[in-house]
Amino acid sequence: MNKLRLPMDLQRFAEGGALLGRMDVDALIPEQVSREIIQGVAEDSAVLSMGRRLPNMTSNRTVMPVLDMLPVAYFVNGDTGTKQTTKMAWDKKKIYAEEIAVIVPIPEAVVDDADYDIWGEVKPRLVEAFGQKIDGAVLFGADKPAQWRDDVVTTAAAAGKAVTATADLYTDVMGEGGVIAMIEQSGYFPTGHMADISMRAKLRGIKDEVGNPLFKSDMQSGTNYSLDGNRMVFPRNGAFDQSKALMISGDFSQLVYSIRQDITFKIFTEGVIQDPATGDIQYNLMQNDMVALRAVMRLGWEIPNPIHAMAKDKTKRCPFAVYKAASAGA
Repeated sequence: MNKLRLPMDLQRFAEGGALLGRMDVDALIPEQVSREIIQGVAEDSAVLSMGRRLPNMTSNRTVMPVLDMLPVAYFVNGDTGTKQTTKMAWDKKKIYAEEIAVIVPIPEAVVDDADYDIWGEVKPRLVEAFGQKIDGAVLFGADKPAQWRDDVVTTAAAAGKAVTATADLYTDVMGEGGVIAMIEQSGYFPTGHMADISMRAKLRGIKDEVGNPLFKSDMQSGTNYSLDGNRMVFPRNGAFDQSKALMISGDFSQLVYSIRQDITFKIFTEGVIQDPATGDIQYNLMQNDMVALRAVMRLGWEIPNPIHAMAKDKTKRCPFAVYKAASAGA
């Protein structure tokens, strides 16, 4: 097991009040652990698990050319007719890398306990914290960095791709004018669906004309949650905001992200940790006999949404559609 313990030479650093450097931290944070956590974040985050990862960014900004004008072909009038020319144009979509970070303060008494698997406790919490922050910002704009584009729900609503829930859930989702149809109107086929966990009960309640459940064939086997043959996930990291959407459906190949910096770690043995809102000191590492683990990663995302023959008006073209409760805001 990987245990977060201070070796004797690092313990002397801590007792002397010195700041541990990267070479010191390497003894505490094996590269394998870093890889495990970044993989865990990718699995725990609904956005990273369903979106399309681009090559890593080489700077804090990446420009992505996106087709913005289609070529036009013409018939040639007769054997001597003149062939016409056409144009194509590309727009520039920018991906901005923004930093996500978290600090985990740990009492030194716990660190010194050789029989306690610290990483077994720390890793799941780091994965959850990073996944929640990414999903909340990308899907709902929660605590979104200023340079990031509008979130998925806002983007879909602006394009008129939002369906308000009625008593007929099946028609709301599967029928003409429903969630899936709205995606198809933009020339995209949905590849997946993200939904609030309350949608599980709603889907189990859908019945056919003779009263048989559509999502459950018998009471012994598990329910297969999918819509129109596409994957359906129910994020449980606390990021899904049912007041804004019950379900987000779309072509998730059009949700792209790029990582500028994988998760890196640094150990601090002195300093204070303040409440960002009030400035009040929450922990004084030296006074409280604590160490602090800081984890940082940087990434950015975009929705390319290039022009295509099925939907040329970019104000109405969107690869995503939203299903929202009747009481949700516009």
